[in-house]
Amino acid sequence: MIIAVDAAGGDYYPKNPVVGALEALNERDDLSVLLAGPESMILKELEGRDYDEARLRVVDAPEVITMKESPSSAVKGKRNSSIVASLMLQKEGTCQGFVSSGNTGALLAASVLILGKLPGVLRPTIATSFPTLKGNRLLLDAGANLEVKPEIFLQFAKMGTIYCRDILGVDHPTVGLMNVGEEEEKGTELLKETYPLLKQLPNFIGNIEGRDIFPARSDIFLCDGMVGNILLKFGESIPESVQAMLAASMEKMDVTPEIRTALSELIQTTLDSFNYENVGGVPFLGVNGVSLVGHGGSSPRAIKNMILQAARFVDVSVNQKIVDSLNGPA
Repeated sequence: MIIAVDAAGGDYYPKNPVVGALEALNERDDLSVLLAGPESMILKELEGRDYDEARLRVVDAPEVITMKESPSSAVKGKRNSSIVASLMLQKEGTCQGFVSSGNTGALLAASVLILGKLPGVLRPTIATSFPTLKGNRLLLDAGANLEVKPEIFLQFAKMGTIYCRDILGVDHPTVGLMNVGEEEEKGTELLKETYPLLKQLPNFIGNIEGRDIFPARSDIFLCDGMVGNILLKFGESIPESVQAMLAASMEKMDVTPEIRTALSELIQTTLDSFNYENVGGVPFLGVNGVSLVGHGGSSPRAIKNMILQAARFVDVSVNQKIVDSLNGPA
């Protein structure tokens, strides 16, 4: 299996993508990697590092799409960028997946434009894992679609069910529709119209509220991209905020250094599930290929896990299962 890696994306390229790719190669013997980006820059980063040249190849893509560029203009104007070049290689069958910690908008636009959508898919969605008391569960849409129609919500639920089951490892995942109350008649007109469609799914449990997320009353939290992105960014702020509140409380209570150290270690362990590095990246479900995006500040560990997740995506044939599910219950 071959996975292309954007070696010119994120805040710490090319070092973190290069190191993350090498770590992924050490995890799976059946994996090969294409490092896409300015060739001279990548080769310089590889100098002195021990790796199997038969399993790692550099693809020269000299143009770099920055985080501030317009997604559509970047994709159209920089055909020799690492994102465009990698996705073209995937479309041609040279590789089976692509991962990047670069410009999310550009990656989504390029993925849809170059790879296209899976047969029957109305819109691709960003699906992200979210920590709960029962382990990681699935939040979608996480920001790709700010406005969603009922039939699109239904497709999101079906695609999410497959991903939650086959990638997150949740047996018989359930779907909950994010709303302001549990009753069927609650919410906006859109949510009221969506509810009857979702009822046809055997794993739909009804409306859920914000307080139901951490206890994981459902395994999939279904919402539009506006709500999903707000929830995602709020969740990302929790570890740093809790640590700051704890530090302030310890200072106020004049806690001894020994207790401070113990409490800090305890809270870090408790909040480890919020660490994005554990998952690595999130997929664009519904595109006719495998395309994952990670945090702009992705560490080598995060990129390694994103590569392994992309490989897992291919292993279990997620896309074929999505196509099959759109013709019947997931």
